[in-house]
Amino acid sequence: MNKLPNNLPQLQNLIKRDPLSYKDEFLQQYRHYESNLQIFQLKPSTYSKTLEELVLFVAQVAHCYPEEAGPFPEHLRDLLTHHGDALDRSMRMTFCKALILLRNKNLVQANSMLELFFKLFRCQDKLLRKTLYTYIVSDIKNVNKKHKNAKLNSALQSFMYTMMKDNNPVAAKMSLDVMIELYRRNVWNDAKTVNVIATACFSKVTKVLVAALKFFLGHEDGEKEESDSEEDEPPKTEKSLRLSHRVGKHSKKRQKKLDRALQALKKHKKKKKTAEVFNNSALHLIHDPQDMCEKLFSQLEKTTERFEVKLLMIDLASRLIGIHQLSVLNFYPFVQRFLQPHQREVTKILLFAAQASHELVPPDVIEGVLRTIANNFITDRNAGEVMAVGMNAVKEICARCPLAMSSDLLGDLIQYKSHRDKGVMMSSRALLQLYRKVNPELLSKKDKGRPTEAMAEVDPLVYGGQVAKDFIPGAEALPEEAESAEGEKKENDWESCSDDSDEEGEWVDVHHSSDEETKEDEPQISKEERLKRAQTVSSSRVLTAAEFEQIQRRQAVKEVEGKRGGKRKRGAEEEESGGLLTLSTIENVYKKRAHDKDSRLSTVMAGREGREKFGKNHEKMNPHASTTNKDKKRNKAFMMIKHKVQRKKVKRSFRDKQIALRNSLLKRQKAKR
Repeated sequence: MNKLPNNLPQLQNLIKRDPLSYKDEFLQQYRHYESNLQIFQLKPSTYSKTLEELVLFVAQVAHCYPEEAGPFPEHLRDLLTHHGDALDRSMRMTFCKALILLRNKNLVQANSMLELFFKLFRCQDKLLRKTLYTYIVSDIKNVNKKHKNAKLNSALQSFMYTMMKDNNPVAAKMSLDVMIELYRRNVWNDAKTVNVIATACFSKVTKVLVAALKFFLGHEDGEKEESDSEEDEPPKTEKSLRLSHRVGKHSKKRQKKLDRALQALKKHKKKKKTAEVFNNSALHLIHDPQDMCEKLFSQLEKTTERFEVKLLMIDLASRLIGIHQLSVLNFYPFVQRFLQPHQREVTKILLFAAQASHELVPPDVIEGVLRTIANNFITDRNAGEVMAVGMNAVKEICARCPLAMSSDLLGDLIQYKSHRDKGVMMSSRALLQLYRKVNPELLSKKDKGRPTEAMAEVDPLVYGGQVAKDFIPGAEALPEEAESAEGEKKENDWESCSDDSDEEGEWVDVHHSSDEETKEDEPQISKEERLKRAQTVSSSRVLTAAEFEQIQRRQAVKEVEGKRGGKRKRGAEEEESGGLLTLSTIENVYKKRAHDKDSRLSTVMAGREGREKFGKNHEKMNPHASTTNKDKKRNKAFMMIKHKVQRKKVKRSFRDKQIALRNSLLKRQKAKR
């Protein structure tokens, strides 16, 4: 049974246990490998099973004889470099696997091998590209696991920058996917990686362009996200799965199969419900966002790509303008052309117009966008949903650039606050509340509402002006050091008075100011005194969390004081959404939507909670009592009582029919009366 010279798996096992004893056998096999390699180089497109087995054998035991097997990695690199495209698929995969084994044993340098693998992305072999992609990502991650290898990272990033400009679109796309995956795993999350990916936004290859755009827009997985979602799509619903299981033989195997299918369906539903996560950190690492945005917009004007790709480019340009507060004045007239109710994906275009608005844009530039939206959307000839969407877009644009709104246009839009459509009415009132808070001087006297302290503290808006405060707004509500000590003394006096009153059995009158007097006294304090007190409190000590909560409550009182009820403020909305504008803010139409089956069922089940089960209660007073013949008859099979049921179905006699006809005629006659 011992065929050592030719039994490579057995020899491989013995060599790993005792390398010195089997050195001669290894050298014999290595010479055999070299002779087969010379024959293979004469015709590299052929498949050689002997060479394949020998290559894997040498790769497994090369670490036991590093000097004798020293030229082995160089042989493999030369074959893949010079004959990569011409090699047989199986042989090419074998050589790559052998190099991966050598790399895992630290017999090959990472730099040279990874550069070779990037070049092999040009091969027309999908399985090979997938294998190399997985290994490259894992190897670079392992290299940077303990500490960042700056030298290797810099060299590979420079090489991948040239690979993304490769003539082969597949190789360029795979190189970009590697960089995006490494950024997603926080391996390469530096500015150089982001700026290398940014160059792909100007690629002539559509797949590379779309992948780079989706990376900056938050879709980190690129186009793989779409393919994965298509693969994960369940073919059936829960009802159809259970129905198909009901038919046929009930076995444990079929039950396990049903359970796995239901679990996959539940997992898919949970994945669909997860909220979309936005990550704008990459946009902050761009070296020159102004130059990138101008190049992107120039490319957008000349591109012949399909409409979906244009939307991605508009989205990225608008985010760059909004986040970095750039000045690209030609962007707004370009977007203005698409602002029509019948335009495809018009809500997204309205979102992009709002994203690109900020305080440093000249108001007359954005005023044209507002008037276009008002003329095309907010008119009575359109449906209520169209008007509400347009009004929401105007509100979001004005929230970022309040000076863009003119008093005439604002007065016209506020007139819709009593519109018959609830969505239009609520959107108009939201716009009114915004300007009551931001710029009340633009409103007429009747639209300003009752004056509040917050309105009095609003500084006049000036284009390009920045308001820098040297105090915490609302800090005047806090007591100063001396006043806080005096307040503690008053509390102690009150406690002592209350203790005395309990002992004597009588009430003691203690003079204190009522709430009404306090409210009347507070507005009498001048604005200068409040500012001086806020500056003193802000600069005298470090405020605690409880004091900040007190300041927030005081600021909330300023907002609603003098009004009947306090509305939900925009500041709270921005804190919840992280300050990022989403499509739901534009499509936020106040209209009761029809329930789907799941939501309707959830409301039904919620209504049944804490309620007794509907229907008759058939519980017996004595659970051990016997049942009646009537109850027993219900549980009997039909064939047992069939003869009794058939006896009852006897034809009526002529006399019975006469009586029934007479009674029916009498009833009809009474009904006519």
